[in-house]
Amino acid sequence: MTVSISESQLRCDFKKLLLEAVDAALSLLGDSSKQAIYFYLEQNFTLKKQDIPNKIEEFTRAIEEIFGHGAKILEIEIIKHLYVKVGSDFEYFPEKDDLLFVEYIDAARMHALRK
Repeated sequence: MTVSISESQLRCDFKKLLLEAVDAALSLLGDSSKQAIYFYLEQNFTLKKQDIPNKIEEFTRAIEEIFGHGAKILEIEIIKHLYVKVGSDFEYFPEKDDLLFVEYIDAARMHALRK
């Protein structure tokens, strides 16, 4: 018996993995800080936790506004956690030397959909 996984199921799975990666990265700041950040995102950027995977560009702008240059450290932590979740066979080679968080997330999403 062959089980076929739909593209929408794969998208759902990736969203879950991305949220887990965001949650794990924010947890490094401590649980109360993580909860405060989610609250701040919702109150000041109208960005609910569950909407982050669908609004990754808005999330990126929000954390860059909140943390300034320190947002890059958080983005790298999210990427590290996502890399483990997506699979070690995932590789990303940016066209530029700069790491662009949104591009990395898009590449990871495409990889997860092809698996």
